[in-house]
Amino acid sequence: MGLRAGFVAGFGVGYVLGAKAGRARYEQIKRWWEQMSGSTAVQWAADRTKDVASGSARKGLTLVQQGVQRAGSAVKDRLDRDGHSELG
Repeated sequence: MGLRAGFVAGFGVGYVLGAKAGRARYEQIKRWWEQMSGSTAVQWAADRTKDVASGSARKGLTLVQQGVQRAGSAVKDRLDRDGHSELG
């Protein structure tokens, strides 16, 4: 859903900025965009997309933190096994 909406928005912006269709076409596209962006369905989809992205970012951060902790523990275990009780 997000990729398609982004593509449609990008296409619309590109068309408005690059088209030689004149003011009437620009106003038509502008009205269409205002109707679409003000739609409750579009607002719901945008909010849902933000929620999903935020949740995914939190999960990703947690996985990275766990990986760093595991790596740190592995290094410490290795140093302890090799007879180095402290760094420095």
